[in-house]
Amino acid sequence: MQPSNRKISRRDVLVGTAQATLATAGAAMLQPLFAGQSQANADEPVIWDAHTHLNGTSGTPEERVANLLFFADRVGIQRLIVFMGYPFLQDPSPEQVRQQNDQVMRAIDHSDGRVLGFVYLNPKHTDESLKELDRCVRDGPMVGIKLWVAIRCADPCLDPIIERAVELKIPVLQHTWRKATGNLPGESTTSDLAALARRHPNASFLAAHVDGDWERGIREIRALENVAVEICGSDPTAGMVDMAVRELGAKRVIFGSDAGGRSYASQLAKVYGAEVPDEVKRLILAGNLQRLLQPILSEKGMNS
Repeated sequence: MQPSNRKISRRDVLVGTAQATLATAGAAMLQPLFAGQSQANADEPVIWDAHTHLNGTSGTPEERVANLLFFADRVGIQRLIVFMGYPFLQDPSPEQVRQQNDQVMRAIDHSDGRVLGFVYLNPKHTDESLKELDRCVRDGPMVGIKLWVAIRCADPCLDPIIERAVELKIPVLQHTWRKATGNLPGESTTSDLAALARRHPNASFLAAHVDGDWERGIREIRALENVAVEICGSDPTAGMVDMAVRELGAKRVIFGSDAGGRSYASQLAKVYGAEVPDEVKRLILAGNLQRLLQPILSEKGMNS
């Protein structure tokens, strides 16, 4: 081959660099996700996703959950926790809450046992929430509680709901977020959740999103053994999982994606990219959530 006399431009250099980067990334994707495993015979890690929604896709509840599971299969997620129907309502009426929980129960029925549900409640309507909790958990298929942004979770109106959750042996997943631009009036932070958890030391809580400001969020719940962090929703920033494991211990960190608002892959990257032992990654990806749900799954005769 004759050498070319064409000058190499800045664009040539950039294109070449990009191609090399993509090639390296592609090769890395083919490597085992866990050290010491060969791609040919490695046992796939068990992955349970603690945080998914029917919102963010389209169709009936059955079609939406089929879509969630289709993409879950592509990244090796075996089981999903689904909560809240559609459309998202920040301060739903009791009737709207019931409609959304009915949508989730339709999705559960269509999932061949791969989807578990958490009942969505608006604690402002405490009496109605207790009735809905019994309908969907005690007398229905659901195995936890989801609380969003209707009212800050430190409010005393939540106390009867949390007491009932303890009786039913179910965890409570609370949205926690701290916006630089200011929170919604009823939006909780990890500080609010810490206040609730102190009042109910026998209850089990998940701090969804780790407050967004995860460094602060981890510190605000660090002393509370009954609060685990669920890592979904934020960008896959390096160091998040590492800090959570270091400050809280390996058993208080749980994987969730926030699909369909976020991709499974971007949220799994937080775990796969963490500099923690493989056995810790396995706890985060499934073991901790399985342990948390074991009492209610056993109560219902369901497999974990």
